[in-house]
Amino acid sequence: DRSRCQRLYLSGNTRNSFLTGNPDSYRNLIGKGLRCLLEVPHINGQEVYRNANHSSGGFFSQTSQPLGEKIPPLLISSVGQPTGCLAAWNIQINKSFHTSPSLQAAPVPLFWIIVKPAQKLLAIILGRSIRNWWKALPPNKRELFKESARKNKWKILLGVSSLGVVFIMFYFTHLEETPITGRARLLVFGKEHFRELSQMEYDMWMEQFKSQMLPETDARYQVVERVVGHLSESNKDIPQVSALKWVIHVVDEPGVNAFVLPNGQVFVFTGLLDAVSDIHQLSFILGHEIAHAVLEHAAEKASLVHFLDFLSLIFLTMIWAICPRDSLAVVGQWIQSKLQEFMFDRPYSRTLEAEADKVGLQFAAKACVDVRASSVFWQQMELAEAIQGQPKLPEWLSTHPSHENRAEHLDRLIPEALKIRESCNCPSLSGPDPRLIFKLNMQHLLESSKGRGLPNSTKQDPSKPKLDFPHT
Repeated sequence: DRSRCQRLYLSGNTRNSFLTGNPDSYRNLIGKGLRCLLEVPHINGQEVYRNANHSSGGFFSQTSQPLGEKIPPLLISSVGQPTGCLAAWNIQINKSFHTSPSLQAAPVPLFWIIVKPAQKLLAIILGRSIRNWWKALPPNKRELFKESARKNKWKILLGVSSLGVVFIMFYFTHLEETPITGRARLLVFGKEHFRELSQMEYDMWMEQFKSQMLPETDARYQVVERVVGHLSESNKDIPQVSALKWVIHVVDEPGVNAFVLPNGQVFVFTGLLDAVSDIHQLSFILGHEIAHAVLEHAAEKASLVHFLDFLSLIFLTMIWAICPRDSLAVVGQWIQSKLQEFMFDRPYSRTLEAEADKVGLQFAAKACVDVRASSVFWQQMELAEAIQGQPKLPEWLSTHPSHENRAEHLDRLIPEALKIRESCNCPSLSGPDPRLIFKLNMQHLLESSKGRGLPNSTKQDPSKPKLDFPHT
């Protein structure tokens, strides 16, 4: 009922329970809170939806289906559909909603890990040696050196310019076109070599999660296997998709996370399966992760960071040569690294995430997913973080776009994705738009909470079992 929902969403004691570190109460409260959101009466919702003339459906409707209840199996017809768009399939999901900070898995070549600190150490030693050499020079020799530099300033400028030309030539001779999007990007590492090195990353993850891997007989594993198989089959006309063998690994871990290594190894945490509301959202998220692998974002990001780090060696040498004391040089080095991180590294990561959202949405559209559910997922994530009381950090501090901006970006891409979906002869969407449902329920929840006081306590029974995928 309405008051129960308000207590779950607005209680200060409920928020405090998220800070105690109790995972069971955390998951149960989040699941119950969002279940209330979708169970809130829809203010004559059927009439509103009919008047709005929106539609939803595809795999199953997102109307007032409460979270945590069984979703009936759903069969999609592929009659009259061209190759690479849809294969009929049938999936069942149970879910509750919770979230945790996402992880980022990007394999890095071993030689880069070794060379990067060595490069910095060399720059520090060189810069410090130049400073000590200058301090040891007698005053008359310093003046002679300055006079010689003034006389040969054009030669020095020519040398510096030549070095700059070398870097520019290196950059433009290593530009390649990104698959699908056609964007020009720097790629230093060989594709096949980088995929081979990702095997090391794969071995690391397998060692870390060896006791948490779900068996192939588990229903959650089968759901992920079907979704990935359906996405790859629907997009097999793309060479980069058909070239990889997609291997599924489902990890029994509460973190809301999934990633795909460049060699096609797919890792999905059960926390993500709990967080998604339906198969449409799961298909989009996995399409997004597959897009990262297809677009070779790991190699691209490693190439850019390696190139920037090599350029920064010049500035690092100058910092240690110019600063009069080591302490000031350390501060200058820290400032230089933070400027590089926030001016280049993180904005570039956000660009890659936005591109993966775009291509992942196209993959999902060709698989006849209800692409409108994609933006709802990020609205739900934003809501979950608000319930937990997590501070809303500025986007520029993150390697990923904010949930709000991500949802808005997807909303702008959805019309194009719907056209792609239509071109694949997918079944027509029926029912209300999931974005409209979420918006109306949020409005109704906020209106119903106005003028009501907060209860003194909200208690969750820890013995209540967590709703999850069936294991049979």
